[in-house]
Order: sequence, then C-alpha cells, then structure tokens
Amino acid sequence: MLVSQILNSKDSDKVVTAGPDLTIAGATAMLSERRIGTIVISANGETPDGILSERDIVRELGKQGAACLTDQVTGIMTRKLITCSRDTTAEQVMSQMTEGRFRHMPVLHEGKLVGLISLGDVVKARLSELAMEKDALEGMIRGH
Repeated sequence: MLVSQILNSKDSDKVVTAGPDLTIAGATAMLSERRIGTIVISANGETPDGILSERDIVRELGKQGAACLTDQVTGIMTRKLITCSRDTTAEQVMSQMTEGRFRHMPVLHEGKLVGLISLGDVVKARLSELAMEKDALEGMIRGH
C-alpha cells in the first residue's frame, strides 16, 4: 500500500500548520482544541521547517516548568525532519517511524507539504490490507 492510498482514506487531508512565532502555550492550546498530537511548523504554510509534538512540549515542561510556555516553538521543535512522498510504501513508513521512534511523518510533493500521516494511519491501512488478503485467501480455499 502506498502513502497516497492512506492519504485518500483519511477523513481530512488538511495538515495543521503554524508559523515559527507561535508560543509553546499557543501550540498547546492548538493541540488540545483540535485533538491532535502534532503541528507542522512552517513559515510559509507550504514547506515544513519543523514538527512539534505533544512529547516535545511535555519534555520541555519537565525541564523548565511553566516558564517555557512563553517561548517560541522553534526552540523545541524537531528540525531534522524525516519525510516521505505519496509513492512511499506503508512498510517503508512504518519501518522509519519504528526505527526513529516517532509517530507523525510529513508527506511532501516537490518539496511542498501535501499531507501528514501517523503511525495509527499506517497501522489502520495495513490491517485493512491484511483483512482483504485474508478474505481473498479464504475465498480461494472455499472455491469462490
């Protein structure tokens, strides 16, 4: 299964982005309000500059306490992004996420952000694919 198929199966292809001047408090409010775990940080809304997760915020709160809430997200976001394209396979994405111990991956096309997939999206797609394979095999065994 390809990333493009996973993106097509999602309820929304909209990626939540925010500018680099967003504060950690603002990011926390965004994550809570939208019930999401990650925000892509982008100065222009098209090219990802970094990614900020709930984990990043919790780690910084653990280090600094509430004083960090007025800091900009650029200080704690992950800058070295691992991305994929629409043509990347689900297996490749799952492997990269597992090895890198992260749960969200920006999808780029010609350097521009076109989607965001989560480990949950990949697992859901893979389970669906396995269920279809199982049904096909059962059908072959039964002679249908």
